[in-house]
Amino acid sequence: MEATTAPAPGRPPLASTASQALKIVIVGGFGVGKTTLVGSVSEMRPLSTEEVMTQASDGVDDLSGVRDKRTTTAAFDFGRITIDATRVLYLFGAPGQKRFWFLWEQIFTGSLGAVVLVDTARVEDSWYAIDRLEHHHTPFVVAVNRFAPGPSLHDVRNALDLSNDVPLLECDARSRESSRDVLITLVRHLSRYRPPESAPERSS
Repeated sequence: MEATTAPAPGRPPLASTASQALKIVIVGGFGVGKTTLVGSVSEMRPLSTEEVMTQASDGVDDLSGVRDKRTTTAAFDFGRITIDATRVLYLFGAPGQKRFWFLWEQIFTGSLGAVVLVDTARVEDSWYAIDRLEHHHTPFVVAVNRFAPGPSLHDVRNALDLSNDVPLLECDARSRESSRDVLITLVRHLSRYRPPESAPERSS
């Protein structure tokens, strides 16, 4: 009798019909909810590199606006969600602290798109993420993770200087349905996205 290997608890097997693996990156400022979003929407138990914050981060990480935060992502978060019979999203949550930004180039490699999470109390924390995505010509959507009443989406778009081509929506990163809607919005955006045309070379 042949031995069978049962799937690990919390890790549903990948469908045999899956043929398209799409790498998606979740970026944003420190403590904005990236780990929460990956954990809420992943169909498998997410891989997380959350570590308890120690005194070593004093004076290094900006804790303004996130005073109650006790853990931090030291590398990245990883999750998976099946979109349909053939398409699967692999989610990579990037660390938000400046001291880990050097990892972003590697995390961006091979990604087809990104979600930028925004806390309206700290909109400026998202500028670097948007700058890097635009630099790499990586299509992205912006999701406002509402912690409390705040600026309208119109005001957020202006504060981030987003073009009208970039989808902007609200979400609750704790909610599986809300996080799923963010990813669906991104997938739809990817299907319509056309990279900017390269500037014509100057003749000598």
